Amino acid sequence: MKRKVAILGATGAVGQRFIELLQGHPWFDIEVLAASERSAGKKFSEACKWRLESEMPKEIGDMPVVNTTLKEVKEASNVDFVFSALPGNIAGPIETEFAAEFPVVSKASAHRMEADVPLIIPEVNPEHLGLIPIQKKNRGWNGFISTDPNCSTIQLAITLKALSRFGVKRLIVSTMQALSGAGYPGVASLDIIDNVVPFISGEEEKMESETRKILGTFDGKQVQPANMTISASCHRVNVKDGHLEAVYVELEQKPSVDEFKAALRNFVGEPQKLKLPSAPEKPIIVREEVDRPQPRFDRDAGKGMSIVVGRVRSDSIMTFKYLCLGHNTIRGAAGAGILSAELMAAKKLI
Repeated sequence: MKRKVAILGATGAVGQRFIELLQGHPWFDIEVLAASERSAGKKFSEACKWRLESEMPKEIGDMPVVNTTLKEVKEASNVDFVFSALPGNIAGPIETEFAAEFPVVSKASAHRMEADVPLIIPEVNPEHLGLIPIQKKNRGWNGFISTDPNCSTIQLAITLKALSRFGVKRLIVSTMQALSGAGYPGVASLDIIDNVVPFISGEEEKMESETRKILGTFDGKQVQPANMTISASCHRVNVKDGHLEAVYVELEQKPSVDEFKAALRNFVGEPQKLKLPSAPEKPIIVREEVDRPQPRFDRDAGKGMSIVVGRVRSDSIMTFKYLCLGHNTIRGAAGAGILSAELMAAKKLI
């Protein structure tokens, strides 16, 4: 029997991507759509300006929207768990209210760095789901909160996990982030046309702190952050979808270029072993062309769930340098949440 889900923040950019990716899902059915009070009581098609290239599913358009409160979601229908696509500035207390009764799989930043909240990339740190029973006991909840990382952090951390066999000591990452990462309407056209904006509020701090938590060690009680130094610089560029990152990494070992590429190319995680529905066959695709990856050509690799790496080179200061690209609203947002929920379902946590 399929699990019934509610989507909080359903009318927003990430909420719409959740709806799109959940169409025909073999394990999950959308049961409740929740949004702000101004959308509540309307049909979804009336409340939502659909921003994706795909058509709004008719059955979704006909569904009523309810207010984002625990009471109204419960009154609308019985659900098994909740996807939260809420804006970070309002997500905290709302997710806490829901987690008292339901599992909450959150894309918001509000709870990511709390000690008993898992920050999950299913291929990278599935063992961190061991925080869930600790969290439930600590807080007296029937449900729980599990979070997905920042979009730019996800693609970086996946590549670093593949390289962890060589011992990652320190790294520098410079991002070129797509406009859709700012939500809708995002960046004003006169700010970004013929321009690069060299600042994204909070982004560099998130990349540095979240990556160390994700790659940290779960000792059965808490996560010890990874012992690595990270320096991030984040920039907004005039690209619709797809974050591109230039990464310089210093390793404890000195693999050859071919060994470095093989570690990336051959990497698989628990989602691939479990054959989860949203898991890409290849989490990392390595391109050999001198001018790839590029957002327009590579962001949809693995249905938007694969990370594409290219321009792997030895570095005269660090050990290696490379570029990595990820689809920020699929692997970096809704797709990540769905894959996390699939992993939890496989482990009978939801």
